[in-house]
Amino acid sequence: MIKEILSIFKENTLMDRAYQRSFEMLDLTHKMYIQSKDILRNKDHAQADFDINDEDLAVNKYQREVRKDVFNHLTLTGTDQLSSGLVLVSIVIDLERIGDFTKNIVELAVNHAARLHGGKHEEDLVKIENAVEDSFKRTIECFKNADEEIGRELLKDYKWVSKTTDQCLMDLVNEVDKNISVGSAVALALYFRSLKRIYGHLRNITTSVVNPFHRIGYKPKKKKKS
Repeated sequence: MIKEILSIFKENTLMDRAYQRSFEMLDLTHKMYIQSKDILRNKDHAQADFDINDEDLAVNKYQREVRKDVFNHLTLTGTDQLSSGLVLVSIVIDLERIGDFTKNIVELAVNHAARLHGGKHEEDLVKIENAVEDSFKRTIECFKNADEEIGRELLKDYKWVSKTTDQCLMDLVNEVDKNISVGSAVALALYFRSLKRIYGHLRNITTSVVNPFHRIGYKPKKKKKS
């Protein structure tokens, strides 16, 4: 679907600007994820050299600008490129939600006195964090280059993330780790949930590269053998 959007750019600067802003949103939310994870997991204090609220406001502003550019483009050109505009709007909604979840992670860090350790779930937590980080990098690459091959491989690689996250959450509910405090257990549950949602929104963006509009958010259909 992204390839169809790219084909419009030579003719329309509004869609080009909307697409470029979505790039900037993706880069900014990646930065926000790195910052929020670092302050929660690696710092014994919640003092930061960045303002997550300012960054969240910037993401929201980008979203409004993309919507405005897409709307103005469709007003001028009609509905021939409606699906392309809807794809961009869908993508920036996912990016705005990622920004919200990174903000929630920082709020966790502010209210959790020390760096958050996963206890018995630390190994799984690190694996999930690494999966989200790699998903960010590869989503950026496949989105900017409209690379369907990278997108398809990425969707295959991390199918385990949701299942592993859910299992960790159920273990926390069932108090499998008796050595973890109530506050840390709650913080871990919220953090696991945020990671799962961030991954889910990244996955939606990746599917916009490999799928038509009506299948964004779903796994690609297998190609029929000729």
